Amino acid sequence: MELGGEGDEKKWIHDSSVDYKGRVPLRTSTGGWRASLFVIGIEFAERLSYYGIASNLIMYLTTVLQQDLKTSAKNVNDWLGVTAVSPLLGGFLADAYIGRFWMVMISSLIYLMGLCLLTLSEFVPSLKPPTCSTSAHICNRSKRPHENAFFLALYLISLGTGGHKPSLESFGADQFDDDDDGERKKKTSFFNWWYFGLCSGAMLGVTLIVYIEDNVGWGAGFVALTAVKAVAIVILIIGVPFYRYRVPKGSPLTPMLQVLAAAIVKRDLTCPSDPSQLYELVAPGRRRLHHTQRMRFLDKAAILHEEPCGNSAAASHKQQNPWRLATVTQVEETKQLLSMVPIWLSTLIFGVSVVQGQTFFIKQGTVMNRSITPSFSIPPASLLALAALSMAVFVSIYDRLLVPALRCLTGNDRGITILQRIGIGMAFSVACLASAATVEKKRRDSPLPISVFWLAPQFTLLGISDVFTLVGLQEYFYDQVPDNMRSLGIAFYLSVIGAASFLSSFIISVVDSTTSRGGASWFGKDLNHSRLDYFYWLLAVLSGINLCVYVCSARKYSYKSVDKGHKWRRDSLDDATGDELKLMP
Repeated sequence: MELGGEGDEKKWIHDSSVDYKGRVPLRTSTGGWRASLFVIGIEFAERLSYYGIASNLIMYLTTVLQQDLKTSAKNVNDWLGVTAVSPLLGGFLADAYIGRFWMVMISSLIYLMGLCLLTLSEFVPSLKPPTCSTSAHICNRSKRPHENAFFLALYLISLGTGGHKPSLESFGADQFDDDDDGERKKKTSFFNWWYFGLCSGAMLGVTLIVYIEDNVGWGAGFVALTAVKAVAIVILIIGVPFYRYRVPKGSPLTPMLQVLAAAIVKRDLTCPSDPSQLYELVAPGRRRLHHTQRMRFLDKAAILHEEPCGNSAAASHKQQNPWRLATVTQVEETKQLLSMVPIWLSTLIFGVSVVQGQTFFIKQGTVMNRSITPSFSIPPASLLALAALSMAVFVSIYDRLLVPALRCLTGNDRGITILQRIGIGMAFSVACLASAATVEKKRRDSPLPISVFWLAPQFTLLGISDVFTLVGLQEYFYDQVPDNMRSLGIAFYLSVIGAASFLSSFIISVVDSTTSRGGASWFGKDLNHSRLDYFYWLLAVLSGINLCVYVCSARKYSYKSVDKGHKWRRDSLDDATGDELKLMP
């Protein structure tokens, strides 16, 4: 069956997606909100499971395993570090070989295996934690079997997160067609509502699940997390007929390496003044990018030139070697990736401020008055619910009120540009750190413990800054990387927080070493012997300076420019595959 006129064409998706039977997707029965709502529900369940473990992990290590503070902190940081780095591998495999849906499915099963083992470690007699004396640290049997099972379970969850996290978000965004104006606007809303689902899951994880773990039992909490994850896998399977799928095309990094190699080989050639003389041939399923004037050295990779060779066939083969000749689109994609590096670097200090919300902000709450009633006190880990609640509320306000109003003012589908959104969030993070420093100073000066709700302003500001910057970073890295490496793009976003965690540890070490020389370290044996207020002011100053650097980088940045004068369509609906595409002028 041949495609008809333009009206008929709009019934089908022309971006190389296929449905679950490998056919051309029908717009009205696949993708869009009907598919992405499944994805958001799965993310809700995964974040509930993750925060139900991560937010209370240090309490488990210090109370159940009876590790000292230094050892438990190291174990938590090691686990968080592996969890933050593993998406780089998971995103690469999803884009290159496995596909995003199957990566989500496989990693979800690995995640579930970890949760099942975590649950078994609390109930199987040979794996249960031993009974230990709190004062003498004497146990009735070895802790080693339980520790082995517990940490194996933790790192299975970490491995599952590495494949699940970058693939699921990019898979959800794939449900919207970039070439359709209506679906493109919905994709912008998708990132907002994705974050709403994430925040809602995190809020339940740090409140309900933490309460169960602290008051009912760790085993009961782990059973709840396992059940939630199992339901999420069922939801993923139910949505199979409604999804749009992208077929992996091999390593997305190879074309970038080919551009660099070809540019080096042709380094002595002169770039033509007319860009139309550069080589261009868009591969099936890929959008064509406009030529830009930045990084002109890389343009040499797309220069067509005659090789002095007696054998014309050999010359033609040499000319078409992808390691010696690249297309303009490949060159522009490489330029785009290189131009994203300064943006990535200038968001690391923001990531450091985010990390404080999961460490020192929580520690502040432990020495404040957390009583709600004479018989109930807020668990320290549940303070993160303040940030999650502010995120969930503000993301709704942003999507439903601010974006429509800003669209009328700016004419931009997003209301404001992605980089403007990220910058606004960075400004809120500076205010968050200033608020944290002020509250910490008040706490130190007060003769009695002050209410934990004094922390509400800094957690609220942290949540608002996340809505602007973290959601903006997700959309930025998904939108600006080449189409065939979008899972890896989400992994780049996740690596901001991972690298910021290590950077935060480095800053703390430097500050501790420096201030100790003066007699009293800013990080004493407890909060009352520390000067967190000074540390917060230091981070606020660093964040302000970094914001200026970011603004300079953002002003020089050029967004990806897609040639909308060309689009792809399938030749036939009966036997079309992801590769059977034809360029239409």
